[in-house]
Amino acid sequence: MSKFLLLDVGAGTLDLLTFDDESGLHYKAVVRSPVLTVADLARRLPGNLLVSGSEMGGGPISEVLSSRAKEFQVLMTPAAALTLHHDLERVKAQGIGIIDDRETSALLSTGRYNSLTLTDLEIPRLRYLVEALGVPFSFDVVGVCAQDHGVPPPGISHLDFRHTLFKKDLDRNPFPHALLYRSDEIPPAFNRLKSIAQSAAEIPAAQIYVMDSGMAAILGGSLDPLARSKERILVLDLATSHTLGAALEKGEINGFFEYHTRDITLEKLESLVCELAEGDLVHERILQQGGHGAYVRKAFGFDRNELILATGPKRRLVEKSRFPVHPGAPLGDHMMTGTAGLLEAIRRRQGLEPVPAW
Repeated sequence: MSKFLLLDVGAGTLDLLTFDDESGLHYKAVVRSPVLTVADLARRLPGNLLVSGSEMGGGPISEVLSSRAKEFQVLMTPAAALTLHHDLERVKAQGIGIIDDRETSALLSTGRYNSLTLTDLEIPRLRYLVEALGVPFSFDVVGVCAQDHGVPPPGISHLDFRHTLFKKDLDRNPFPHALLYRSDEIPPAFNRLKSIAQSAAEIPAAQIYVMDSGMAAILGGSLDPLARSKERILVLDLATSHTLGAALEKGEINGFFEYHTRDITLEKLESLVCELAEGDLVHERILQQGGHGAYVRKAFGFDRNELILATGPKRRLVEKSRFPVHPGAPLGDHMMTGTAGLLEAIRRRQGLEPVPAW
């Protein structure tokens, strides 16, 4: 096994890494995220829209479709509509119609609708990007990470439900790569990751893996040369949409917290980091404060921490921190933490040799 394609699908960027473990060569690119390019396309399409495809990252595309429905007709297939909300009645409440997939061809043939496909993996664009790097678009393994809130049972918060799924896996195997899934073992509740795996099946590859992007970034950050020599570290992934902080001890996850990046201030982040190291975070309290939750297995104490490492496009938030913060950069690039973490998770899962590029 030698040729890897790793993709980190974020809210602001799509981060791409190819790696050949026979030659040790890797190539990388950071481009505009699919949710932004699809939203741009939706804005350019005039009038009525018929939207098909699958659940993808929301945000900008959700805003475009909700706004369009106020002036024109917007029809969506059930799978695509999950992008806006997992409760389709709430999608309908925005003035958007839900249609059966079998109706799409007949409706498009009337000429009254412009067609839009939702997907986190724009395969023709990926082929163009990879081949522009001088790499053949054929791989042994494809790994993709993204954030999936999960589809909870009725009456249960998606944040609580996602937390429960994470806790179950990490209680059993307290390492970030526990949240790596082969395409045939993705928990049913992770509908977005399942959709991504189905799209990835169009890429010529023998194996497909998916992973939570935050955990991939935490693992990737821990591969920074300075971090790898430490036993107890705090890793911060300050991404466009979400911020995740984790305490790692000899590679194990002691605990983590997650917030929307827009809701995080430097003062708040410093407080969370201290509480995380001390084991004082409480999931319910984090939720009440507007966060995504917290998980604590054990604590090593802030005074025993050997390194605070920050990665991600919003890492400038910690530039004026009262704590010494190292700018983590596996593969020499802070934007490659997710893809580097994916590669490392797959390596661990398959018992492969350490990656020479580290």
